[in-house]
Amino acid sequence: MNIIVTGLQWGDEGKGKIVDYLTESADVVVRGQGGNNAGHTVIARGTKYILHLLPSGILWDGKTNVIGNGVVLDPAGLVSEIERVEAQGVSITPDKLLISDRAHVVLPLHKELDAAREAALGDRKIGTTKRGIGPAYADKVNRCGLRVADLFDETFARETIALRTADANEILKRYDLPTFDPEQQADEVFAAFERLRPHVTNTIPVLHEAWKAGKNILFEGAQGTLLDIDFGTFPFVTSSNTTAGGCCTGSGLPPTSIDQVVGVCKAYTTRVGAGPFPTVDEGLSQYLHDLGREFGATTGRPRGCGWLDAVLLRQGCMVNGATGLAVTNLDGLDNYETLRICTAYEIDGEEHPYAPAERDAWDRAKPVYEELPGWMTDTTACTSFDQLPENARAYLRRLSELCDTPIQFVGVGPDRTQTLVATESVALANS
Repeated sequence: MNIIVTGLQWGDEGKGKIVDYLTESADVVVRGQGGNNAGHTVIARGTKYILHLLPSGILWDGKTNVIGNGVVLDPAGLVSEIERVEAQGVSITPDKLLISDRAHVVLPLHKELDAAREAALGDRKIGTTKRGIGPAYADKVNRCGLRVADLFDETFARETIALRTADANEILKRYDLPTFDPEQQADEVFAAFERLRPHVTNTIPVLHEAWKAGKNILFEGAQGTLLDIDFGTFPFVTSSNTTAGGCCTGSGLPPTSIDQVVGVCKAYTTRVGAGPFPTVDEGLSQYLHDLGREFGATTGRPRGCGWLDAVLLRQGCMVNGATGLAVTNLDGLDNYETLRICTAYEIDGEEHPYAPAERDAWDRAKPVYEELPGWMTDTTACTSFDQLPENARAYLRRLSELCDTPIQFVGVGPDRTQTLVATESVALANS
């Protein structure tokens, strides 16, 4: 069984936990896009792990983890992450972690270029994590980027870094940002590459052999559907395809290899950074922050929080081909008496069941809400779907109906053991 796990909101949906849960029956875990800006928090055996580039399957023994060709790789960032996770007792050997030789490299200068672009945008800035992701993908598209395979030819790689550094410095000077010495850039990259070299390989045949041998492959999506370069709330998006299709182009496995797509969403909606957010609610945001929830794993920034937006989830299920939903953080709503779900947007007096493409339409979009009673009961101790309060199950059924997708998993806490399998999953979408 080959399964894609993809986020249906603006990232931070709890994909890492769902991947970690599903990894028990997987043989291979693949990361196919994104970069060091993606933060997954996984709590396993009482220990909290924060992962950025490493697939969440790295926490399990006996699994092969692949960083695919669609990822933009920060060598120094990955080495730092490996060292941190190993210090927590996780062994990361060359047979446990494979890095595609076709992945593009994030250089230190890309991070400053990220900052320069944000400065240039002024009030219209996107709110990136300034990890160099956008500029690295831009170099890839402009065909001037450096791939991991290029690092095996040190002379060529140093020449390429020198050319990119000269171009970048001209831009950085305009914004009074630090410029770079090309040799220092190259030295930093190669120091990290020496640590990563044993992990680098052509991952395409590895994955195809696993597929043909009938092994279970799990694809870990980064960010979320609403940050997809094509389907997200453009221009407030990331620079890669974060939907299910990106897992195929970012790994070298074809769509015919995929059996299931699990779409992950929270029981409410959150986002970090700039951009439209129709259902944002200050009261809900403050409530969740007071509980110590909803702070970014990568940035530590408080996330904006709002009511569940079925308009966006409906479209997300469509473009991903979701075969099931994993709803996380249900316990975050345990003490709310009345809950809301946005079922449509009112724009200029008309109701719209799908998200608009026009930028200015977002400013005029007003959520159309449906209210449901809360359950006012602690769900964190529930060990099966049937133990959830009836109002909680009714809330999930309504979400399933609005998205025409069955509920497959429900999260009632951060630990992997607090993941419930929805015994009603077949009927939910049709009830």
